[in-house]
Amino acid sequence: MKRLIACVAVALFGVACNSDGGGGNPADPSQVNVEFSFSDLTVGTGAEAVTGKRVALNFELWLYNPSGTASKGTRIQGSTDPCSQCPGGIVGPVDFTIGASNIIAGFEQGVRGMRVGGRRRLYIPPSLAYGAQGAQGIPSNASIVFEVELTSVQ
Repeated sequence: MKRLIACVAVALFGVACNSDGGGGNPADPSQVNVEFSFSDLTVGTGAEAVTGKRVALNFELWLYNPSGTASKGTRIQGSTDPCSQCPGGIVGPVDFTIGASNIIAGFEQGVRGMRVGGRRRLYIPPSLAYGAQGAQGIPSNASIVFEVELTSVQ
């Protein structure tokens, strides 16, 4: 369990250092400050993700790029990606409690109200993502796009 939390921390919580020196690249399309929004790709029919519930989600993460398909630019990571330090050898699903504030704000906001079986695309500005510090593979002040699938609510 501790190894899974460590892998998810690297994947999602963004405590790693940014490789661009902290300033971002103004020519990088991810530097567009998008408004937070989400759209349901599939509406789920199971239990609802609400405050206090523990949820598990599969995910894929991209840098925002307005000229990409669905505004998705460079793919950063997904829950099925290989990870030598993770249980089962893959990054694995994200697992957290809604309202505990231990994950980026835009991710938590975007998951609220989903139902198990649902898929959603989240557009997250830097202020609700990794901000000026960036994260591993994510430049500072980057807007990001997640696609998530809610697999369980407990």
